[in-house]
Amino acid sequence: MATLIDADLLTAIVTPFDENKKIDFASLEKLTNRLINLGCNGFVVGGTTGETPTLTHDEKIDLYTHFGQIVNGRVPVIAGTGSNNTAETISFTNEVAKIKGIDYALVVVPPYNKPNQRSMIAHFTAVNDNVDMPILIYNIPGRTGVKMEKETIVQLSHLKNIKGIKQCASLEEMEYIIENKDKDFQVFTGEDTQALTARLLGANGVISVASHIYTKEMRQMYNSLYEGNYPAAAKIQRWLTPKMQALFMYPSPSPIKAVLNAQGLKVGGCRLPIVSLDDEEKETLAKALGLNENALMQKLPLDLGKELEND
Repeated sequence: MATLIDADLLTAIVTPFDENKKIDFASLEKLTNRLINLGCNGFVVGGTTGETPTLTHDEKIDLYTHFGQIVNGRVPVIAGTGSNNTAETISFTNEVAKIKGIDYALVVVPPYNKPNQRSMIAHFTAVNDNVDMPILIYNIPGRTGVKMEKETIVQLSHLKNIKGIKQCASLEEMEYIIENKDKDFQVFTGEDTQALTARLLGANGVISVASHIYTKEMRQMYNSLYEGNYPAAAKIQRWLTPKMQALFMYPSPSPIKAVLNAQGLKVGGCRLPIVSLDDEEKETLAKALGLNENALMQKLPLDLGKELEND
């Protein structure tokens, strides 16, 4: 089993689709190998960016099986298994636990039901007590409609199978979690713009969307931090922040897929209810990324960091 001990830059990877909206495993393999080679050292597959709500049960099992084979133990893999049905979450997580190459399950705070904190504790305790693999909590109030409070996270951090969290909330809340959690509980920000600050505060790293296209720059940022070159690390984060924000100016993952397609990585479009960007939206996104307004309608270079190198 690959562990998260050394993972700091994880990509919440897209699910590539072909022209018939079927999963394109060849494109997935090409993208995965590129990201590992550039410095990504972990993945979430079947998360929000992977359009999991549009995948059937069998498609998820097929996706996770193929992805485990593609990665082949090189880096840790976290697979999305959560839902708003506790029994279903337990059953599916245990099914995924049998797939070779899947190391952790990502279990979201139940969406739609809007559970309170006591209900969240009951849900995650039941999952903890009945699954055969380590899990990470996914706290993303913007999508679930409710937020798991920092005190709840700290309480759950002491359960044996709950090994970490993908946290999408304020840095102040992250500080509290890091200060009070179980010593072996790992904290990852799910907000790209917090990547550097979260690490400085003691988080383990970031689960990122921007790393699909800025892997090299984000790896360079962390390496500069580890070398003690704080001005260099901060400069890269400042350069990245507006680009990271731009990648969420339309429903995700349509912006990141538009860029990847323009780079020739052929990840296809999005499944409904998310639509792919139209030409006007591509122009707006390109300008927000500091590119020519027609850039996403023509062949883009794979390396978008030349502006940083020349700055």
